[in-house]
Amino acid sequence: MTGRLTARVPARRIFGIHPGLILAVLDIIGLLIATYLATVELQGGVPVCGPLKGCETVATSEYNRIGGIPVAVYGVGLSLMLLSLALAWWRTDIYTLLLAHYGLSLVGVLFEIYFLYLQIFVIGAICVWCTSYGLSLIARFLIALVVWARQPRPDGRAPDGYVAPEHEPPRFEPAE
Repeated sequence: MTGRLTARVPARRIFGIHPGLILAVLDIIGLLIATYLATVELQGGVPVCGPLKGCETVATSEYNRIGGIPVAVYGVGLSLMLLSLALAWWRTDIYTLLLAHYGLSLVGVLFEIYFLYLQIFVIGAICVWCTSYGLSLIARFLIALVVWARQPRPDGRAPDGYVAPEHEPPRFEPAE
């Protein structure tokens, strides 16, 4: 079992780029958004939405904190963890790091769905910053899902349903 957890499986590139780098860029975008929101909220302010209104309402709602800590601080922590996983996967190609990024981003998406529900149906306002962070999280999850779906498995099996294009020789050995 330990061998599978630390198995190195070369990533299938997307447009010639290791998908770990694509995930890292999206993680940085999410980190920047969450850092802005956390900084503003920890200083006692509210995020600026410009002509769109709603950030102030969401930021001052009772749902903006969990255990007395602004939700954005959790977003910073999540983005830092995801960024660390993406960079580590890029550097090592350890399959488990991809799975960890996928699983953690799934947890983040589930929370984001709940928070979006609260904004629309309970708070009655939408924060464009929060929604932008959520969209970056959904993009991270979807990319990790697609990468996982087309990534060879540590035991050498092809991803389920994978058929090598005619110009590409089969790369996978049958599982023993």
